[in-house]
Amino acid sequence: MFNKALIAIFFVVNFWGINSWSICTGEMTINGAIGPATVDYLDFSIEKSIEHKCSSLLILINTPGGSLQSTHLIVESILNSKIPVLCLVYPSGGHAGSAGAIILQACHVSGGINPTNIGAATPILMGGEEMGKDLRKKMVNDTVSWVEGLAKLRGRSLAFAKAIVEKAESLGATQAAQIGGIDFVVSVKNEFLEKSNGREVLLKENLKGKVEAGEIFEIKPGLRHILLDFVADPQFAYFIFMGSIALLYFEITHPGIFAPGVIGAIGLVLSLVSFHKLNVWWGGVALLFLGIIMLVLEAFVPSFGALGIGGIIAFTVGSLFLYDPVKSGYVLPRSSVLPTTILLAAVMLGLGYLVMQTRKIKKHGGFDDLVGAEGVVVSVDESSPHEGYIEINGEHWRFQCESKLQVHQRVKVLSHKELVLKVKGL
Repeated sequence: MFNKALIAIFFVVNFWGINSWSICTGEMTINGAIGPATVDYLDFSIEKSIEHKCSSLLILINTPGGSLQSTHLIVESILNSKIPVLCLVYPSGGHAGSAGAIILQACHVSGGINPTNIGAATPILMGGEEMGKDLRKKMVNDTVSWVEGLAKLRGRSLAFAKAIVEKAESLGATQAAQIGGIDFVVSVKNEFLEKSNGREVLLKENLKGKVEAGEIFEIKPGLRHILLDFVADPQFAYFIFMGSIALLYFEITHPGIFAPGVIGAIGLVLSLVSFHKLNVWWGGVALLFLGIIMLVLEAFVPSFGALGIGGIIAFTVGSLFLYDPVKSGYVLPRSSVLPTTILLAAVMLGLGYLVMQTRKIKKHGGFDDLVGAEGVVVSVDESSPHEGYIEINGEHWRFQCESKLQVHQRVKVLSHKELVLKVKGL
């Protein structure tokens, strides 16, 4: 009887232990400008959290803002997430400006470390240029209605949502929490998770659920997201686009240089991805095809390695962009990309080496090969014994000689003039 009681206690303890460990919270960090890389990173983090059996995702935000289009896509991903998304302005001293403040309104639970600040979400043009009065009014009104809708959905302050857009108002986390702009302010990250735990939230399709916060599962950005982040800065992407157009124009007007065309083609695809004009997946496909075309051309066109190196770069970046983890559930590992790239590089270098070796081979079949060669006189003109025909390597050539020659006499070629060889008798 005692043994059975021990077994029952062990089973209960083990059961609760397993369940406590099964609850986890994915964690990602937005640190810097909001752009296409952030969208890709968020979608990847949501899917990775679900795949890891996490019940929620925690986003640590410290951003000055970013692309409004990217913000729309991020908000859409949060609203359609299968698990609650918790957003915390972090670390202490950080801020959620502009796009970051809007994202906070979309999150199922939002908060800030003390001291941090939130707000200043008035839309502005990318380069900071002044907008026309009508355009500004249109953009502000559109953004206000959008953010107010998010605040209403999450039960937060409509006045705060309107003020951060219309008046570019910015408040500390404590003040924002007091007026209902965010859910609460905390001193440490774990306190935020504890306060979020058990909170009832509205998931997609009006389904209600409770937040379950547990052990942190950190989701770091992969090489794909790092590359996207590097080229996705709006101003940098604009410079890449304009520079690529200029390089392609230079290649068209000065054909045969190759390097400007290669750099311009790769840069154009990357800039289109950064502008959201080309999906990351399609950008990967375009770069893959571009890389293959360049590598094939390298074998036939003397580009001195420009096409080969460009092809390898395009193929590598395209391979990283190709698999969208959100759609395919799979990320191409570096262990697959690296050997493929090395193999392509080896083939390219091998072809380049063979081409260079062929340049060193002496050409055959020209007149220069006949100079110094020996032949036999096969006929002599009766009227001019200084001229006739000789045989060299099975071919008959007309000759001229300063001295008289006889049939079957051996001669040596001294030079040539057009199709006539000048020889001397041996």
